[in-house]
Amino acid sequence: MLRRTHDCGTLREGNLGETVVLAGWVDAFRSHGQGLVFVDLRDRAGVTQVVFDAEDATPELVEAGAKLRNEDVVAIKGAVRQRGKSNPKLPTGSIEVVVATLEVLAKTDNPPFIPGDADNLPAEETRLRYRYVDLRRPEMQRILRTRHRAARVARDYFDGEGFLEIETPILTRSTPEGARDYLVPSRVQPGAWYALPQSPQIFKQILMVAGCDKYMQICRCFRDEDPRADRQAEFTQIDCEMSFVDRDEVMGVMEGFVRTLWKEVLGVEVGPMDRVTYREALDRFGIDRPDRRFGLELVDISDLAAKTDFRVFTEALAKPSGVVKAIRVPGGADKLTRKKTDAYSEFVKDFGAGGVPVTKFTANGIETGIARFVEPIADELAERLGLSAGDTVLFAADTYRVATRALGELRLRVANDLDLIDESKWDFLWVYDFPMFEWIEESGRFHALHHPFTAPAESEAETLLGVDPTDIAAVEAIVSDGYDIVVNGSEIGGGSIRIHRPDMQRKVFELLGMNEREAKERFGFLLEALGCGAPPHGGIAFGLDRLVMHLCGTDNIRDVIAFPKTLNGADLMMQAPAGVSPEQLEELHIKSTWTGA
Repeated sequence: MLRRTHDCGTLREGNLGETVVLAGWVDAFRSHGQGLVFVDLRDRAGVTQVVFDAEDATPELVEAGAKLRNEDVVAIKGAVRQRGKSNPKLPTGSIEVVVATLEVLAKTDNPPFIPGDADNLPAEETRLRYRYVDLRRPEMQRILRTRHRAARVARDYFDGEGFLEIETPILTRSTPEGARDYLVPSRVQPGAWYALPQSPQIFKQILMVAGCDKYMQICRCFRDEDPRADRQAEFTQIDCEMSFVDRDEVMGVMEGFVRTLWKEVLGVEVGPMDRVTYREALDRFGIDRPDRRFGLELVDISDLAAKTDFRVFTEALAKPSGVVKAIRVPGGADKLTRKKTDAYSEFVKDFGAGGVPVTKFTANGIETGIARFVEPIADELAERLGLSAGDTVLFAADTYRVATRALGELRLRVANDLDLIDESKWDFLWVYDFPMFEWIEESGRFHALHHPFTAPAESEAETLLGVDPTDIAAVEAIVSDGYDIVVNGSEIGGGSIRIHRPDMQRKVFELLGMNEREAKERFGFLLEALGCGAPPHGGIAFGLDRLVMHLCGTDNIRDVIAFPKTLNGADLMMQAPAGVSPEQLEELHIKSTWTGA
């Protein structure tokens, strides 16, 4: 076999006259007759035009070149010459290689699609079925290179900061971390099960107890929850933990990593990141991962709404924690039709709200929608919201939780509908001071907002230890030492200072509804470890897939994973999940209800 001397993306005018060997896939072919055939040869580095020219080659060689088709795998040997007409779209566009030797390494039988034809790609389902062809696309090769660079930058940065990369187990035990576990039956211990890790959370805390001081790992994690555009059941984290630190120290090191990553991969300088509290994020943006690249901020007008006789407002304000909030949509009077605002009312019902009252502000004052109800507060409303003629006002009225979330989600939809988002901007911020617990009515118990190992804020430690588990309001008021890092409305990392005292960890388990026996059975090893001298510690986990999504400019997480699952968790290429043989099940001491696809 010909041994290549260059890849298909590196030859330039400086190589003129050299004899080279290239290998790759046929990206395109053109026969001009009269003994002249042009072939674009592609590998992961790029494309080079090679020429079968009767003036320099035998008729047999030209004929062999004319028989090449898309995705055939070939190696060629020839001399580099100046291209007759340069192609400025290609880095190699000023040269071509005149073929003297051709070796056909593999013929391709009718490829399912042509990866070089970006304008005629099939549906995603077909691309995932033939992922080995899809990954040949230049865009997918670019994404894979970017992912590699991101992982390399992470390792280099954290190595420079004194972190040790340490692997943790994949086969572990089931622990409550907010999602369902993937379970693996044990053959040698009938009836017992492993779980795949949702994260290495407990192991990295154990490593801090073990004196490792600074840990990092690029690790696989598994959560049996419904996939979506920015989430997969199987995903990758850049996981970090540090000993003898407080929140500011952790955030400082991790902020430095993000700055380094954006600089190394994109050449973008990221400045100091703002920090906002969880409550401020909800108050202003209706969501704990706010996108601040546009306005449309939420404004509380409960005091003004109380002056009206609009029943939607008054009934909402009569509820415990009832509020009325509004957002100003500049120029909305012309841009938001009745059909669109009616659709908004349907949209917010998914978040528990009853609808979206609307009105418009014109040169003549408040008009249309609920104008007659808000007329008495028109001047105050205009001043509070900074209204100008032509603006639309959208309202939400309900409990704080429902109204805030509904209007926050609507804010994002309006921004997309009206093209208000500055896509060229990078908006980074930290969100902190999250509540430790959230009461879930359906289950009648508390849920840990981050995870059960998050410490309370330092000032809240004694409050936590003494709180009455039946006092829902008091428990929900406890603030954690957790923090998230957000870019452009997407959470790219989350972490916290961890509990390092066994008495505090037992109290958290109690508040989460675990009795002493259950806590010991499930987490006895952790409690024992904390009792053997645990340093104060904290860390974070970055979603590598989401980081690469942003670095590559895509909003689909499947684009940045080499072999992703579909929205229903299927691997279309491997045809997984699938049934297994009765013999395998018998070895594992389990039965299956699988009847076939």
